[in-house]
Amino acid sequence: MRLIMLDTETTGLSPLNGDRMVEIGAIEVLNRKVLSGDKHVFHQFINPERDIPAEVVRIHGINNARVKNEPTFKEIAQQFLDFIAGATLVIHNASFDLGFIMNELRLHDFPNLQDVKVIDTLAFARKKHPNQRNNLDALCDRYNIERGHRELHGALLDSELLAEVYLGMTGGRQFSLGMDIPSLPASSFVQLPELSRGRDEQAETASMMQRAALPIADHEHAAHLSMMQRIHKESDGKSIWHHPELA
Repeated sequence: MRLIMLDTETTGLSPLNGDRMVEIGAIEVLNRKVLSGDKHVFHQFINPERDIPAEVVRIHGINNARVKNEPTFKEIAQQFLDFIAGATLVIHNASFDLGFIMNELRLHDFPNLQDVKVIDTLAFARKKHPNQRNNLDALCDRYNIERGHRELHGALLDSELLAEVYLGMTGGRQFSLGMDIPSLPASSFVQLPELSRGRDEQAETASMMQRAALPIADHEHAAHLSMMQRIHKESDGKSIWHHPELA
């Protein structure tokens, strides 16, 4: 199975509040082997077209000057989509990174990723190691993965560490049937705003349609029809509804 270990760095915590990506790192793993070389690695700094807060720079070290002359996401989106095509994405806390990626794709009219298969290593780690710290640093320590060179967060470095963590959690580099973590479609982790609105509206109208019809007495129906006739007449026949009884 072709896997893509993926990580992003951003300007903040929420794409819905205007935060954007500043870096994407992705590494290919095939048949439980971490591949190297340009065609197996995708790494790109991104101009977020907004300021990067100082408190965020202290986490990943990427400041405004570093990305000033980098391409925007729109300029590298197709290259990124081509790189991940046909693969299962492996992400630590998938809803976070997918939220940013899918929002950027939506903003620039690129195909969304809702049907792409995704493995969330954070969700798996929480099941495998309940009531323990399961961030990437803690998992590296638990599986004896060297991370001494990691002073700051970085998307490519975190993708490399994630590959080792994933292999460690699923039995090591030796292939073992049934050790891979089940995947879910990206839509299980992130609901695009327009689809979410549609679902909310459908839920609202569905509940209305399930309500029993209220009984209306004959005199109430007659009074309602009389009022509609009066409005129709006083508007010189310009009422927006049409009913033969009003003619």
